[in-house]
Amino acid sequence: MAIKNLIVYADAAPAAIARLDVALDLARDHDAHLTALYVVSIPYIPAYIAGNLPKLALDMQEALLHEEGQKIEKIFREKAREAGREIEWREARGDLESATLIQARHADLAIVSQAGGDSVAESAAETLPETLIMGAGRPVLVVPRFGQYPKFGQRALIAWNGSREAVRAVNDALPLLRRAQQVWVLSADPADHGTRRHAGADIALHLARHGVKAEASTTHAEDIDIGNLLLSRTADMGADLVVMGAYGHSRTREIVLGGATRHLLQHMTVPVLFSH
Repeated sequence: MAIKNLIVYADAAPAAIARLDVALDLARDHDAHLTALYVVSIPYIPAYIAGNLPKLALDMQEALLHEEGQKIEKIFREKAREAGREIEWREARGDLESATLIQARHADLAIVSQAGGDSVAESAAETLPETLIMGAGRPVLVVPRFGQYPKFGQRALIAWNGSREAVRAVNDALPLLRRAQQVWVLSADPADHGTRRHAGADIALHLARHGVKAEASTTHAEDIDIGNLLLSRTADMGADLVVMGAYGHSRTREIVLGGATRHLLQHMTVPVLFSH
């Protein structure tokens, strides 16, 4: 798969510019079309309250959100011009998550920011990363809320456990991995299937046949959970991109028991490409 059609979520959150910078870098490196999506999302108002509100009040609220979108569009277009790129601006109306899901399904890669923060925009998009990962059917690149990530993806760490989700993530990430200077395949506490082959060796061979030179290694989590192990190895290796399958267990089980996906979503230090 080539990356030729990108979509980045646009809002007024403090992390929006770092998210846009990552999207613009990807658009330039892959000569891809970039769409910025802004959603005019009217907060849900119970019918018994909405019926008592004058239509003018609702129209004014929508007009204010549209006006905010115009300001964000101006900022996004200016950043794109500085980067020597053009963007397509789309404004959708309706439920934020539903509208973003629909648009993301028509892209090769969706780009959003890590959830969290106290601003109105951040609160509105609190569950957007998980919703896209689970429902878009496309890979999702989640950018940390803090920091800048110019030229990310030079040193990529693949979290490999042989699951369907991990397979999807590796193959979805191939266009990025081909451009990386160094790629590691990390297996933690791999199951012994009697093959006597090094865990990760076959996927490293698969990558090599796609022009990606990857180094496979195995580690044991021992007294540390997988999420913290991945963060630790990311720092030790100086990785600037993590590739992983999301929600190998059921989402409900991950919510109850924790899990690497939720841990990375909450504590990521570099951009993470998730596939489900």
